[in-house]
Amino acid sequence: MAHSGLSADLPAVPGVLSAEQCLATATSITRAQEPSGAIPWSPMGHTDPWDHVECAMALTVAGLMEPARAAFEWCRREQRADGSWPLQFRAGVIEDANSDSNFCAYIATGVWHHVLVTGDDAFARHMWPTVRAAIDFVIGLQLAGGEICWARGSSGPLEEALVTGCASIYQSMRCALALANHVGEPQPEWEVACGSLGHALVAHPKSFTEKPHHSMDWYYPILGGALRGPGAEERIAGRWADFVVDGLGIRCVDDRPWVTGAETCELVLALDAMGDPDKALEQFANMQHLRERDGSYWTGLVYADGKRWPVERTTWTGAAVILAADALSQTTAGHGIFRAEELPRGLETDFDCECVVSER
Repeated sequence: MAHSGLSADLPAVPGVLSAEQCLATATSITRAQEPSGAIPWSPMGHTDPWDHVECAMALTVAGLMEPARAAFEWCRREQRADGSWPLQFRAGVIEDANSDSNFCAYIATGVWHHVLVTGDDAFARHMWPTVRAAIDFVIGLQLAGGEICWARGSSGPLEEALVTGCASIYQSMRCALALANHVGEPQPEWEVACGSLGHALVAHPKSFTEKPHHSMDWYYPILGGALRGPGAEERIAGRWADFVVDGLGIRCVDDRPWVTGAETCELVLALDAMGDPDKALEQFANMQHLRERDGSYWTGLVYADGKRWPVERTTWTGAAVILAADALSQTTAGHGIFRAEELPRGLETDFDCECVVSER
């Protein structure tokens, strides 16, 4: 895969996204990055820890290692003593001091992805204390059934568990276990916590507050790796018509004429993880109408009137495009992180319930 002036390891999806375009999208993310290393949603916008990490992952894929490392250093510096991060920053000022468990866990996915792509053991060791503290914080919010409270505020945990957030946490826990094994510090408590969370997602959906109008609740149990096989296929087929809009991508919510690029690319990753690259490629191509000339991506389109909404181009939408391109093209050594075939699954037996999970 030769491209003039470009490294051969940049993702390219023939007929849809070139390596040059992939680099342009990554560069559009760096233009929003603040001197501190923080990557806000858009220039002068707010920063949250989850989307910040996703952007760092995209920069890693694109080979922009200096800004990627600056993003991870921001995570390391801004982590609080309890292992958490504030929910939202703006220009270095904390706007929301509460902690979202999924936002805090995602550092594990980002760090493990960076290690997979770069093979950098020194980076793994450098970031290990940050990941360890973050996952310990998140596990401290786990309830008896395996599900994890979505947030912690000044008065303590908010005892409500969300499908999307917990499915993403499950992915992050598995990445954290892989990192722990890599640095030679296995974490038996994490094994139990991870296994019980995965079990709860598949076998005990009523333990979670579902948001059935949102497409993320539809595909995230697959994207996060908890659900595979016939169960995944049934889940996707069951609501395909509710969310997928021919030629445009997928709706963010099922009752509005609004397609969004990041959700479409996450569905691409979920379909790829299920072993359906043809459908994944089709959706990846369908969302490219959101691309701007400089490589950035509009968040979404209200297709009923042809208007972009919100009127912003978001770094995390571009990041989702890059990660989807890498999965489809299988370019970097991190391309399979959402297929999760090599990730530990935690301890999957001896749960305090009487059910039997016959299909994962």
